[in-house]
Amino acid sequence: MDERAIQLIRNYIRDYYKKNDVIVDDISKREFGFGDFERKIAYRHYAFSDQERFKKYLVENAPPFVSYSSAKYVKPDARPMENKGWIGSELIFDLDSNDLHLECQKKHGSSWVCENCFNSVKNETLRLIEDFLIPDFGFSESEIKINFSGNRGYHVHVINDEILKLTSNARKEISNYISGSNINIKAFFPSIEQRGTVLMGPKPTTPGWGGRFANSMIKRLNLDETALEEIGIEKSEARKLIRNKAAVILGITMGNWDKINIPKKAEFWKTVIKNLSIKQSDSIDRNVTNDIHHLIRVPNTLHGDTGLIAKSINSISEFERFNPMNDAIAFKEGSLKVNITKAEKIIMNNMEFGPFENKTVELPIYAALYLVLKRVAELAP
Repeated sequence: MDERAIQLIRNYIRDYYKKNDVIVDDISKREFGFGDFERKIAYRHYAFSDQERFKKYLVENAPPFVSYSSAKYVKPDARPMENKGWIGSELIFDLDSNDLHLECQKKHGSSWVCENCFNSVKNETLRLIEDFLIPDFGFSESEIKINFSGNRGYHVHVINDEILKLTSNARKEISNYISGSNINIKAFFPSIEQRGTVLMGPKPTTPGWGGRFANSMIKRLNLDETALEEIGIEKSEARKLIRNKAAVILGITMGNWDKINIPKKAEFWKTVIKNLSIKQSDSIDRNVTNDIHHLIRVPNTLHGDTGLIAKSINSISEFERFNPMNDAIAFKEGSLKVNITKAEKIIMNNMEFGPFENKTVELPIYAALYLVLKRVAELAP
C-alpha cells in the first residue's frame, strides 16, 4: 500500500479506538504484541497496568494488529521469556478456513474468503465445541469464549482454572485427541484382522471417537455417494453402501459393521478413519493450542488485513447466527473511490459488490477498505 492509503487507514483505526473501549481480562498480567501492515506481530513484550494506558496506546499508535498472550505472567514485559513468571495459560484453538483445503480456494486463492469458506470454518468451530469440548472434555458453555479472528476463521478460548496450569505436552495430548492423531484401528475393531469373524465395532452411543466415527458414517450414508467418496471410499463401494444403507445403518447402530461384504476391510476402514481424522486435524492449528506463550488477537480489536473487528461472540446460539461480513463491520459511514485490479464478488452489510476487474468504483467505506487491505485495490487519485 502507498503512504496515502496507510495514513488514511491509520486515521480510521485511531478513530475506532477513540470511540470503542477494548476490555481485556487480567490486563496487567498479559503480554501484548503489535503488528504493522506487513507483519501481524512486529513488536512484543509490551505490558499495560490498566485499561486506560492500553486505550491511550491504541489511540496514539493506531496499530493494524493487536495481540495478547494466552498466558498470564507476574512480569509480562520481562525478557527473556523465563523471566516473565508464568502463572498459567488459557487453552486456545485457532480455526482458519485456509486449513480446510476447500475446492473454492482453488478458484479464488488462499488470501480470499468466500461465503463457502466462512460457512465451512463455522461448521468446524461448532464441531470442535459441540463434539469435543463440551461432551468429551466436560467444559460448560460458559467456559468457552468464541471470537471471530477478523479475517478467515475463529478463535476459541477455554477459560477454566484446571486448564491454566497444563503444560505444553498436556495441551498437545488434547489437540492430538481432537485431531484424531495416532488413532489405532484395533481400538475400534478389535477383531478386524481376524478372518471368519463378524466385524463388531463402535455404536453411535460409544463414548469418544468411536461414537463419533459411527455417527459420522451414519450421517454420510444418509446423504449420498459423494459424502462417502469425500472420505476415501471408492465410487463402486460407495454405491454398494448406499444401495444397502438401511441394513448398514442398522448394523452400525447395533455395533455390527459386517452387513455388507467389503474386501480388505482392515485397509478399507483404516483409510476411512484416516480421512475423517485429517479433516479434523487440518481445521485446528495445533501449534496455537500447544504453545503456552502464544500471542493471539485481542477480541474486539481490528484486523489489519480486512478492517473488520475480531468480534467477541457471546454464546453458541449467537455464533450460529453470526455473519462476519455483516456483524464485524467497523466503519459504516462514508465512501471511497478505489481502483480495483481484480476482485471476487463480496457480500457485506447485506449488499453485493463485484466481481471487479480493472475498474474504478466508489464503494461504501467498509467495502473499499476491505479491498484495499486485501491488496486487490488502491485508493483512486
